[in-house]
Amino acid sequence: MTRTLRGTEGFRAAVAQELEPGEWFTITQERIDAFADVTEDWQWIHVDPVRAAASDLGRTVAHGYLTLSLLPRLSSDVFDFADVDRAVNYGIEHVRFPSIVHPGDRIRARAAVVSVEDHGSGVLGRVRYTVEIEGREKPSCVLDALMLVLPPTEEGERR
Repeated sequence: MTRTLRGTEGFRAAVAQELEPGEWFTITQERIDAFADVTEDWQWIHVDPVRAAASDLGRTVAHGYLTLSLLPRLSSDVFDFADVDRAVNYGIEHVRFPSIVHPGDRIRARAAVVSVEDHGSGVLGRVRYTVEIEGREKPSCVLDALMLVLPPTEEGERR
């Protein structure tokens, strides 16, 4: 169940609290192929099922950056914001891809708000994401995302 963080204070209050993991999301070969087309990364380990099957990989693998790019979708099952002007990506730190994702694997996000601090007119939070693979101990991706959350503005006010 998606948790709603209300305002910048709700973001602050979430520090060090356990958030429920998101729903499972299936990675398909079609999605991997589409990502390869968008990024022009057609390396055979991603898009050639015959060659990948004959390798030590046993089958194709999803791009690590595909998993990373799905974070907005995966995290929307974990938490969202209400009573804010907007929440924007500010950066990503310490990205790691400890385990391979294959077509047919199901992944989901876990998130923990590690810290929140004042930053300009809003708050900057560090959210640690772990993208799990169903049935495996090692996650597919671990990272710290920096999110800038801005409180509501007066009508017509510019930031």
